[in-house]
Amino acid sequence: MTDLHVDEEWLLAVLDELLAVPSPTGATEAVAQALAERCAELGIPVRRDRRGTLIGRLAAQGSDAGTGARRAVTAHLDTIGMMVAEVKPEGRLRLVPVGAHSPRFSEGARVVVLDESADPHRPPLTGTVLPLRASGHAYGDTVDELPHRWDLVELRLDVDVADAADVAALGVRVGDLVAHVARPERTPSGHVVTRHLDDKGGVAALLAAARALQQAGVAPAVDVDLLFTVTEEVGHGAAHCVAPSVEELVAVECAVVAPGQASTERTVTLVMQDMNGPTDRRLNAHLEALASDAAVELRRDVFTHFRTDAAAAIVAGADVRTAIVGFGVDATHGHERTHVDGLVATARLLATYLAASAG
Repeated sequence: MTDLHVDEEWLLAVLDELLAVPSPTGATEAVAQALAERCAELGIPVRRDRRGTLIGRLAAQGSDAGTGARRAVTAHLDTIGMMVAEVKPEGRLRLVPVGAHSPRFSEGARVVVLDESADPHRPPLTGTVLPLRASGHAYGDTVDELPHRWDLVELRLDVDVADAADVAALGVRVGDLVAHVARPERTPSGHVVTRHLDDKGGVAALLAAARALQQAGVAPAVDVDLLFTVTEEVGHGAAHCVAPSVEELVAVECAVVAPGQASTERTVTLVMQDMNGPTDRRLNAHLEALASDAAVELRRDVFTHFRTDAAAAIVAGADVRTAIVGFGVDATHGHERTHVDGLVATARLLATYLAASAG
């Protein structure tokens, strides 16, 4: 097989672009537009369905445009976030989570309130998520007695507000979405530290894999749908968008790096089972063999608190074989970190899979 080179710097540039656009579930239009522009640069035709999923097509040599794709690969554009649930009398905001994550990983986080009016003249409205007892000088040791619950944190806006009327004058309302500011950092050791590697790292890796085929002049073995979903974090991202012609669905995700797990930040992981059950053994064996042939270091792992677009598709009734591959991420849904080696390994495995005949 032709050596499929993944351009590391291009992958990281795409990742930076995606991280710069806040996209909690419910506010993904801007990030989908940014990705559509990248797809256009690569000559990948895309369309958006009613729910906002961005669907691209990689065509095999001699493909009939009217024929359905036999493979699909999915990665999600939406991230965890928050929503304004109450404007308090003193002008602080009570928040509820969008997607499953603990408030302990948002305490101290810098955030931005998304402007539903899309007024280009309104500057970004930023703030900080704080526990209700946010000062040791004020509360002493009792700050450590406060449990971690969403009703025990609040958003302090970076403007002078004295009451709910001041907040209303800013245009902030109950139901407004709040996004963590990503603040990506690349270290000399090759680590990438940022919010929202889940799953913007997966999106960047998948696009880098498609570009690797293009740069090598290699067409996919069969037509492939690229599914960039926008509601994975709330459980139903790919429930509706897998075409009936698709036989294999590979979900690209972060892989959990933690004690007791086999995943590492520098390798690609093949998920043998998630909380929805085992993935397809035949497809997993095919991916393992491809990784071995391409000298891509791969780990097998099992996750018990982990669900992906593959599970959403299966639960919705899709008649497909599924697999899950991912780059290792430490502190998922929190203060996330991965390594560029893991992102590149994931992209290389995906490129190899796209070019390979069925196993």
